Amino acid sequence: MPDTFRALRVEKDPEQFRCGFQELAPSDLPAGELLVRVSYSGVNYKDGLASIPNGAVVRRYPLIPGIDLAGTVVASSDSRFREGERVLATGYDLGVSRDGGFAQYARIPSAWAVPLPTGLTERQSMALGTAGLTAALAIDRLEANGLRPEQGPVLVTGATGGVGSIAIALLSQAGYTVEASTGKASEHDFLRALGASQILSREDVAPETVRPLEKQRWAGAIDPVGGRTLAFALSSLLYGGSVALVGLTGGGSFAGSVFPFILRAGNLLGIDSAYVDMPTRERLWGKLGAHPLPALEAQIAQEVAFDDLPAALATILRGGVRGRMVVRIGG
Repeated sequence: MPDTFRALRVEKDPEQFRCGFQELAPSDLPAGELLVRVSYSGVNYKDGLASIPNGAVVRRYPLIPGIDLAGTVVASSDSRFREGERVLATGYDLGVSRDGGFAQYARIPSAWAVPLPTGLTERQSMALGTAGLTAALAIDRLEANGLRPEQGPVLVTGATGGVGSIAIALLSQAGYTVEASTGKASEHDFLRALGASQILSREDVAPETVRPLEKQRWAGAIDPVGGRTLAFALSSLLYGGSVALVGLTGGGSFAGSVFPFILRAGNLLGIDSAYVDMPTRERLWGKLGAHPLPALEAQIAQEVAFDDLPAALATILRGGVRGRMVVRIGG
């Protein structure tokens, strides 16, 4: 390992907030069993929040953001991992209270590392990243609650985002009829190419007034939005259907009714991929590796250079990203 390496770092004190590139030494990294030379990271909305002074994500300063990383082990004190092995890590406390993936090197607990699944390159794994794992977990939970393709269509809201776009592709590949909602009229062709059979507007799924029970339409839904969109999806479920809630871009609260639960046996499933147990994590990454990813990667992922990362973080905060952004850290 070189004497210094490059990292994007955020610092905050009572007088100033700073976000920029720094040259750090290995001793600046936290303790951990694995030292990883980072090849790629993903750019997530959470990372964007970490890059601004009042994002309410970072728990300690200074910090290297980046909740996802993929790379090669260069040193290991855990016999389960060997030097030269390719690994990925997503979630846990990465980029929140522990230095994350926006650096040429990262030191992480071995308990957080997943061997790179067969069928995935490092770039492909980060084209999926936290968003892909979250989408896979949402589908897994929906199917554990009885969802099957023959039961009816599945709604995906916030469809042009990372979770939404990957969820559409995975559901379509699994034989589901997918209806997608978006506020971006220019992205209808993109969503159809991913596998959506019908495109709904944002207003279609977030009306000003949501009745306790709407017309039954969907066997299931994946919702990164929350707010009125969540209330409408719940009220529009077919009998016994489920909504997998994965985000809150439309608000952290919603006004709903008990009627979808007690009259239509509806289910609201909370999805958190940051702390999902390792057996589930490894199983889902294995399934993601088994999908035909090259075409999906080309559809959803755009690569940015490490130097362009600050601009990419600003773009994702403005809602200007379609699918996923992947940042190339090293070779």
